[in-house]
Amino acid sequence: MKHKPLKVDGVFEGGGVKGIGLVGAVSVIEEAGYEFVNLAGTSAGAIVATLLAAGYTAAELKQIINSLDFASFQDLSPLGRITGLGPIFNLLFRKGLYEGDILLNLMRKLLAEKHIHTFRDLLLPEFANEDRYRFRVRLIASDISRGRMLVLPQDIKDYGMVPEDLEVALAIRMSMSYPFFFIPVELKKCYIVDGGMLSNFPVELFDSPGVPEWPTFGFKLVMSDQASPEQFVRHPITGPFSQLAAMFYTAMEAHDAYYLANAKFVRTIPIDSLMIQSTDFNLSEQQKEDLYQSGRKAAQDFLATWDFEAYKKAYRNGQPVPTRRELVQEAARRRPRQKELP
Repeated sequence: MKHKPLKVDGVFEGGGVKGIGLVGAVSVIEEAGYEFVNLAGTSAGAIVATLLAAGYTAAELKQIINSLDFASFQDLSPLGRITGLGPIFNLLFRKGLYEGDILLNLMRKLLAEKHIHTFRDLLLPEFANEDRYRFRVRLIASDISRGRMLVLPQDIKDYGMVPEDLEVALAIRMSMSYPFFFIPVELKKCYIVDGGMLSNFPVELFDSPGVPEWPTFGFKLVMSDQASPEQFVRHPITGPFSQLAAMFYTAMEAHDAYYLANAKFVRTIPIDSLMIQSTDFNLSEQQKEDLYQSGRKAAQDFLATWDFEAYKKAYRNGQPVPTRRELVQEAARRRPRQKELP
């Protein structure tokens, strides 16, 4: 007898090429019998969330990943290919090194194969009157001209556009416009870049008052606690450009699970990113597989202790939720004191 699928919402953190780990985690969630209802993501998480919303399975996404040459995403314009001067011109006048067209066209191709073009194709009829849930996927981007976070497609109406008419692939391109790496998307004289600038992991996006009917799982990329000391310096600084790059890496990547509120942490799958950087587009096949398996292990460990009923009782019972700091302080107060030596 076939069991009824377990409903779940999914929120995926950004992380460039490290997003392979997200796919590994999803494969385990699917195997456990869960079926996604609403999805959301930032940057690489936006890609994974959208392709899942379009109907791709984790197995299909793994096949796509294995066939990709990530280095091809570093697409320079003819002017940008001029040795020495080209990249400087792009950075100064186009505000990014790479065009992002190859990735944009790949997303268009993959979505078209599932008959997805605009967000009108991703409407959920059962949530027609609930703006938060009426699209199967929501993507996070940052408008650095207006200094605000964008939740797409809903927030596109502030630019004179109809949310249903927004091209899905273009929304992904907005969300994954890694600062200074990809040229930002210009919209009504505003520059739209990677959502991780303002909210790389909005796991609370689908939360509503009261007791939820099904859970939200967060998929988060973290640095290993077992990293050796020499790996701590991940972004060596040799001049002003490398310093600027290091600042953005830190702002967008240093989101360790320790900083999450406890209510978020308990429903988050922390995936070891194996010290791989977001823009390491020259990954080996072994590194791809290692990231995928890291995601699988993280999801298996998470499901081994996940208890939805216990989560609702502890965090959705209407009482104020203690922070992780408060829980640590309470544990310290209860810890037996050692007797002082004479």
